[in-house]
Amino acid sequence: MNGPHDLGGQMGFGPVAPETDEPVFHADWERRALGVTLASGTLGAWTIDESRHARESLHPATYYSASYYEIWIRALEALLERHGFVSADELAAGHRIWPGVTPKRVLHPADVAGVLARGGPCNRAVEAAPKFAAGGRVRTINEHPEGHTRLPRYARGKLGLIEAVREGFVFPDTNAHAKGEAPQHVYTVSFDGRELWGQGADPALTVSIDAWESYLEPV
Repeated sequence: MNGPHDLGGQMGFGPVAPETDEPVFHADWERRALGVTLASGTLGAWTIDESRHARESLHPATYYSASYYEIWIRALEALLERHGFVSADELAAGHRIWPGVTPKRVLHPADVAGVLARGGPCNRAVEAAPKFAAGGRVRTINEHPEGHTRLPRYARGKLGLIEAVREGFVFPDTNAHAKGEAPQHVYTVSFDGRELWGQGADPALTVSIDAWESYLEPV
C-alpha cells in the first residue's frame, strides 16, 4: 500500500539528519517497547509481515507525529486487539477487563536468549527455476495494491538490471494477510539514478533493491 511509511524520494519532509553517536534507546520505555513487541510476536498469532503492515496502516497523522517506538506500540495495540488478546475498552482503561484469547505459546524469560538466537528465517525452497538471470534487463510492475507490498513506490514501473539471483523467500504480500507464504525467488535489481529520479539526478548514482519475482517483468 502507498502508506505514510513509503517516503523514498518524497519531498517536503526535510533532510535526513543522522544523530551522532546515537544511542540504541533514547529512553527506558523504548527498551520495554522493543521487548514487549518481540515477546508478543512469539504468541503465534501473526507474522512479521502482518506486523510490518500494521505499522504501515497507521493513520498518517499518527505515523508522522510518532517516534520510532511509538509507531511500534501503536501497531502492537492494533494487532493485539485484532487477534482478541485485548479489547478497545481495555486499551482505554489501561488494565485487563476480559479473559481474552489464549495464546498458542508464551515466551518465558529463560527462553529469550535461545529464541532470539534462532531468529525467524524466511528463506524457503522454491521448486521452479528462476525466471531471470544475472545481467538481464527487467521492468518492475507498476501497481498500487491496497495491501502490503515490499516494492517501494519510487521503483515501480522502472527499468533495472538483475545484479544477483537470491534464494527463495516468503512472499510478504500474501503472508501479511494470512494467504500463505507462497515463496518466490528474490533478485537484487539495480537502477540508474536518472531512471528513478529524472534527469536532475546524480549521473553516478545507482540504487539497488531486493525484489520478489512477481514484481518483475522481462524487457
